[in-house]
Amino acid sequence: MRLCWLFSAIAWVALAPAMPLPAAAQLAREADPATFNSTDLIDSGHQFFGAISRGIALTIQQAVKRWGEPNGYILGQEASGAFIGGLRYGEGTVYFRNVGEQPVFWQGPSVGFDFGGEGARTMMLVYNLPAADALHRRFFTLNGSAYVVGGFGMSAAIADDMVVVPIRSGLGARLGVNVGYLKFSGAPTWNPF
Repeated sequence: MRLCWLFSAIAWVALAPAMPLPAAAQLAREADPATFNSTDLIDSGHQFFGAISRGIALTIQQAVKRWGEPNGYILGQEASGAFIGGLRYGEGTVYFRNVGEQPVFWQGPSVGFDFGGEGARTMMLVYNLPAADALHRRFFTLNGSAYVVGGFGMSAAIADDMVVVPIRSGLGARLGVNVGYLKFSGAPTWNPF
């Protein structure tokens, strides 16, 4: 689990310069009714992740501290596997404060020093999403993981000014660092490209 945090820290350092920070006006304003605050997200995380919810709460607080309050979040599950090249498939529900909820699917390839497989429960915080259907695109990602039996981690995926922060709690065995993308859609597909 310590190695998982190490690889997540490496991913943060590598992606930090490319990720937009919240505007000063956004930090200074009062709570936006279109966003989700830390309490909303932590409550959903507790219900969704169960026993490891303390780690989820700390991770959510880090993400909110870094990017502010998201205007959407996704709860779902995914499976991935890799041997140098890898694939990831997932499905869940995206929640918006003003639009409600919609089903969402994601898939994507990766390449790097990466071996193993996992099944994970995933919560993704979604930032700067201008409209619900704007999520249906590719988001560049850098991931790192190291665990046997189970693990927990956070990464970030970016596209233009939008940021998606996946928080995963997985079972399996995984070791490596990879680059790739996640492609979100409104319908399931086996094509990761």
